Amino acid sequence: MSDSIAAWQEEKRSAYLYRVLSEVEQGTSRAALFRELAGEAEKQANIWARDVQIKGGRPPEHYRPDMRTRVAATLLRRYGPRPMRIILSAMKVRGMSMYAHHDAATHTVPLSLAEVGRRHRGTGNANNLRAAVFGINDGLVSNASLMMGVAGAAAHTQTLLLTGIAGLVAGAFSMAAGEYISVRSQREMYEHQIDLERAELETYPQAEAAELALIYQAKGISKEEAQRVADALIADPEKALATLAREELGLNPDELGSPWGAAASSFFAFASGALIPLLPFLLLHGSSALAAVMILTLCSLFGVGAVLSLFTGRQAIKGGLRMMLIGSAAGAITFVIGRMIGVSV
Repeated sequence: MSDSIAAWQEEKRSAYLYRVLSEVEQGTSRAALFRELAGEAEKQANIWARDVQIKGGRPPEHYRPDMRTRVAATLLRRYGPRPMRIILSAMKVRGMSMYAHHDAATHTVPLSLAEVGRRHRGTGNANNLRAAVFGINDGLVSNASLMMGVAGAAAHTQTLLLTGIAGLVAGAFSMAAGEYISVRSQREMYEHQIDLERAELETYPQAEAAELALIYQAKGISKEEAQRVADALIADPEKALATLAREELGLNPDELGSPWGAAASSFFAFASGALIPLLPFLLLHGSSALAAVMILTLCSLFGVGAVLSLFTGRQAIKGGLRMMLIGSAAGAITFVIGRMIGVSV
C-alpha cells in the first residue's frame, strides 16, 4: 500500500509541475501540451488512489508539494524550463527532451518501429573520444604546471622526477575516482527513472501512449499521426520502453555509461597526458631536461588544441595556438609562485 501512496504522490507532483510549466510557457503551443500532461498525470494518480482503496487503505485527500517540489517550481518560474531540464526529468516530469539542443534536421520523430533508436546509435563514440582528449589535456597541463612550480623553487632533477610521478599517480587516481562516482550516481538516477517508466508502462499502457502522443504533437506531428505512432510503439513493450525513455526522459538506455569503464578511461587518459612532461627526465638531466619538458609540452598542447578543433569547428592552428597560450600561462604562473616560495624558504 505504501508503494501505491508513493506512486500517487509522484503523479500528483508531476501534475503540479506540469501546471507550473504551463504557466511559464503561457502563450506558446507548449502551454496546452503541459495542461494535457497534467490531466494525464491526474488520471494516473486516480488509478493509484483506487489501488489504495482496493487494498483497504485511504488515499490522501489533498496533495501538498514538499520542499523540493516548491524549490523546483520557484526556480522554474525564475529561470525557465531549459536550464531545469535535467532536474525536472529526475522529478518525473516528461517531455523534457523537447528542450534539448537538437538539430531540427536530424532529430525527427520515429514513424516506424525500425526507426526507433536509429538516430541515437554511434553517438557515444564521439563523446568518448572528446572525453579522452580532455583527459589527456588535463593530465598534461596539471602535471607540467606542477613540475614547473617545483622547478621554480630550484629543485634537483630527482625531485622533479619524483614530483612528476606523484602528480601522475595522484591525479590519475583522483580523476578515476571522481569519474566513477559521477557516472555511477548518474546511472543509478537514470536506471531509477527507467524502472519507474517500466512499471507505469505495465500498469497503464494506454495512458503512457497518450502522453507520448502529446509529446509528438508538440514536435509538429498531427494528432492522428502522433496517436498512430504512439499506439504502434506501445504494442511492443521493449521498443515502447526505449522510446519513452528517449522522448519523455531524454535518455538513451543503450548509453547510460559504465562507471568502471569511465573510471578506467579517465585514469589512462590523464596518465597519458601527465606522462608527457616526465619523459625528458627519463633520458636527460638538469637544465636540458627542463628545456625539453617545455618544448615537448608546448608541442603536445598544440596537438591537443588542434584535435579539439574537430569538436569545436574552429581552425586547427588557432585551436592549437590557444591551447599553447593557456598551458604556457599556467606553467609560467606556477613557476613564478614556486620561485617566490623557494626564495622565501
